[in-house]
This record gives sequence, C-alpha cells and structure tokens, in this order.
Amino acid sequence: MSGAVPGGNDGSDRGLRRFFRGPRPEAVPVLAARICTLVALLNIAAGVFPRFRRSRLHTFAEVLPGALGPFAAALALSCGVLLLLLAHGLRRHKRRAWRAAVVLLPAGAVAQFTYRHSFIGAAISLALLALLLRHRREFAALPDPRSRWRALANFVLLGAGSIALGLVIVSVHPDKVVGDPGIADRLAHVLYGLFGFEGPVGYTGRTSWTVGFSLGALGMLTALTTIYLAFRPEHPAARLTQDDESRLRELLAKHGGRDSLGHFALRRDKGVVFSPSGKAAVTYRVVSGVMLASGDPIGDVEAWPGAIERFMDEAKAHSWTPAVMGCSETGGEVWTRETGLDALELGDEAVVDVADFSLSGRAMRNVRQMVKRIERNGYETRVRRIRDLGEKELERIQRAAEDWRGTDTERGFSMALGRIGDPNDGDCLIATAHKADEKPGPYGDLKAVIHFVPWGKDGVSLELMRRDRSADPGMNELLIVAALQAAPKLGIERISLNFAMFRAALARGEKLGAGPVLRAWRGLLVFLSRWFQIESLYKFNAKFRPRWEPRFVVYRSSRDLPRIGFAAMQAEGFVTFGMPRFLRRAIAQRRPCPHQSAQTAEREVRAA
Repeated sequence: MSGAVPGGNDGSDRGLRRFFRGPRPEAVPVLAARICTLVALLNIAAGVFPRFRRSRLHTFAEVLPGALGPFAAALALSCGVLLLLLAHGLRRHKRRAWRAAVVLLPAGAVAQFTYRHSFIGAAISLALLALLLRHRREFAALPDPRSRWRALANFVLLGAGSIALGLVIVSVHPDKVVGDPGIADRLAHVLYGLFGFEGPVGYTGRTSWTVGFSLGALGMLTALTTIYLAFRPEHPAARLTQDDESRLRELLAKHGGRDSLGHFALRRDKGVVFSPSGKAAVTYRVVSGVMLASGDPIGDVEAWPGAIERFMDEAKAHSWTPAVMGCSETGGEVWTRETGLDALELGDEAVVDVADFSLSGRAMRNVRQMVKRIERNGYETRVRRIRDLGEKELERIQRAAEDWRGTDTERGFSMALGRIGDPNDGDCLIATAHKADEKPGPYGDLKAVIHFVPWGKDGVSLELMRRDRSADPGMNELLIVAALQAAPKLGIERISLNFAMFRAALARGEKLGAGPVLRAWRGLLVFLSRWFQIESLYKFNAKFRPRWEPRFVVYRSSRDLPRIGFAAMQAEGFVTFGMPRFLRRAIAQRRPCPHQSAQTAEREVRAA
C-alpha cells in the first residue's frame, strides 16, 4: 500500500512539470493563432461596445484626461482588427506575422487596461506575448508569393469591413444619440468618419469623440495597410525560366517516356526544384498556401528522392502544405516512402495502345457509326506535328482554340500545357477537322481542334479539345479516331486520353450487386457531374476501350484534404478570383513576354 503513494506523487509532479513547461513547440503556432483570435475579438469588443467596457475601473477612467479614453478605444479597435488578420499567419509559422503580433499585443494590452476594461483582456494579451517570445524559433516561415493586386483586395475587403464595423460603432450608443437619425445618416456619418470628418449624427458627452476616434482609426488602418501592400517589394510566384525549361527538356528527352504527364511540367506558370545532382526535378505551383505538384518527378527515378527532399524543404521554409496531384503508383510509392505522406487513389487515366485499337466489333459500334456519319456530312481530318504547320494556319488555330473555349478562364493544371504552337513544342501533335463545302467562317474551314503533347518518343498525351459550337456533334470522337489511325505513320504507339476522376467508384457502383454505400457514393458523383465533368469524362474515355492507369493524390494529413481539394480546383480553373476577361486581354497585350506567344503572356498575367 505504501508504494501507491510515491507513484501518485510522481504522476502529480509530472503533470505539474508538464504544465509549467508549456505546450509542445510544434503545437505553439496553432495555439497562438487561437489565442490571437480571442485577443483580437476582445480588443474589438472593448473598443466598440460600451457595456462590454464597464468594470471596476470605470470610476477611475472618468478622471483621466478627456482625449485619453477615445484614443485608447481607437487603439484597442485597431489592434484587434490587425491581430485578427495576423492570426492565420501565426498558424502558418510566418515570421512577419510574429513580428507584427509582438508589437501589437502590448499596445492592445495597454489600450484595454486604459479604456474602462478589466485586467482579463490585458493579461491574456501579455500571456500570448510571453508565449510568442519563448517559442520565437517556431515562427521562421518565409513570405508567400505576392503581387500588388493584394493591395486592391485589401482595400476592398478591409474597406467593406470597416464600413460594417463603423455602422455598429455608430449604432451602439442609442442613449447618447441626439435625435433619431436614419440608416442613411448613420452610413454618411461612417463614411465621413473614415476620412476623419465629423458626420451628421450627434452625440452627447465624450461619446462623439469615441465614435470619431474609432472611425478615424478604421479609415487610417485601411489606408495604411493598402499603401504598405502597394509599395512593399513584390515576391512574384515562381515561374519557369528559360534555363529551367532547357534543363527540364533535357530530362524529358532522356526519361520522358516513363510518365504521360511529364511534358506538362513545362507549363510556364510553375516553379521547379532540382535534385542536388540535377538528374531529377519536381515542378509545382503555390495556390492558397498549398505547394501543389502534379504527376511524377521528372528525370532519373534514382534521383527522385533528392528532388522530393528539396520540394519538402521548400514547403517547410514557407510553411506551405505539400501535396501531389495525379502521380502514378510508382510515384506515389516513392513520395510516401521518402516523406511519410499518405496517398489516396484519385481516379484513372485512359491509355489506348495503338496496336490494339480497331473500329470493328460490337463494342465500337457507336463510335464507328458516329465517325462514318460525320464523314458522310463532308468533314475531313488532318493529323500533323506542330512543326509541319504554316505560320498563318497555326495563328488561325490559336485564335480558334482561344475563342472556342467554353469558360472565361483556361482550365487545366496537371494535364494541360496552356499553349499551342510554341517554337519549342514542335513535337506536339495536332488533329484538326475541316468542312470545305460551307461558306468559310472567321477561321476558314476549321471546325475542331485536338492538341496532344509528347509522351517520350513513341507516345502522346491529350492536352485540349476545342470545337466550333455550330459543328456537328461528335467532333472529338472523330479527331481521336483520326489521331489513332494516323499514329503508326507518325511513330506513335500509345495515346493518353483524359483523366477520369473516381472512375473505379463509377464503374463498380453501376454494376449488379453493388452495395448501398457504393451506390450512394456513385449517386453523389453523378450529382456533382452537373457542375464538374466526372461521369461524362469517364463515359467518353470508355468509348475507346482503353486500359486504365490509376492516379493518386499525396497529402500530409486528412485534415489537409479539403484545403488541397480547394487549391486543386483553383489550379484547374474551376474556382477563379481573377480580373474580368477583357481586362486580362488588355494587360496581356501591353505586357507581352519575349519568349512566349500573346496567348501565353495573357495566361501568365492572369496567374500573377
């Protein structure tokens, strides 16, 4: 019995030591972000709501100099808004967020203590300050890519928030308001106050000073942060330089036949990290704090671990969430082995072996009938390499592909090159459909275009499909069949078609005997297909009787999957926050890139 007491004391001592030692260092950024949000809300509430400010210090505050109270209210409000904006940066280990918080926390604590508030808010602020100072090494992440468009976004969002918060400030003093001003008067008072002028709403006592100081602080905060964002040095998103592109092309020339997505690494809105030996590389794009790679690493498989390590180091240095979209099974095995990340099957890539393709047989009857019907209507096809096209014809194809795009933005990231006809892409394959017996349109007799990128020396991978909306249905099927039939003469043995997300679930869910869970999952995918091409791409690919190659998403934690999914949708162009299309075109025409076509220049300006 006596031995139980020491054991209990040891457990208590360990608990006390753990309490005084504080949280684990790796958990500090998340904890600091939550406390920072709490402190920010306390500061905002202290500066806005009169009843929240009532405390035992109220009597003492009444004898302070007249302007000190309103000034403290404005300071508390400003610190609260800024700390609320900094909380996300603290969660992501950002060094600049840490520096700003260390300055704002004591200022906010003084403001809370001075302006009729208890010790609680000030104590929490100082406790967070001590936590940040003790664990300052946890906040070392470098800044994210940024451009001066963020200044405009800050002005719009923070300005709208300041107006909304200003309406609250103007309206929370009903017993101090002179008369009965309407919503228009209150809004006018807010707008005047944000610019530092007295508005039409009157108050009794020092409330007029408090409201005026608070509104002026919000306006000054909006102006100063916008000016800072507009004039600070830009950190542009990583782009492929000409040297990077040359090195990648050398790797693809040696190892490009291993992955059908390899050539898409040459998108010029991607960054790249090379292995120490230079024999492998990982291309990526940063979207909403996610460092998104696509496909497998480029180059020698034995050098992949070095490139993956550089990728992970870059993600850690900026506190980006690492993720890989659409890697192969071999690529997924290497990524998970080298990094400890997890992998999840995302879907399947449709690959057609040219030697096995034939239009004969019952399974190909629908495709065969559609192709013959279109050919009887007077359409003809041409399949050529890009280098074999004339300059005028290539320019006409580029304009047609741009104008026939069905969305305001170019879609695609992991399986899209984003350009047609670049001088360095002469090996790309293009299939076109023509109808000569009609009156020529703006693009002559051109009716549809399909573009393929090289996949090693004996394969191609589908990049885009565009057609004139007035053309007969079935243009895509016609051109894919034409490319498959012309492939042997061009030395092509395999063609990769579209990627079908969740293909296995759709296929198994429609079979006899599928369980209720699988049927429900398939039903959800069919429902989502109204907005995203999930079921339609699967059925389109299945027409050509391909073999299916699984593709995977690699991620760090299941908690990151929603964020990774949203970033992938942004990268693929399904979710956009860009400028209107006519503005992008105007900017692209004014700022052409020297080594790219006008179409590519427009896309890079939009990405920036």
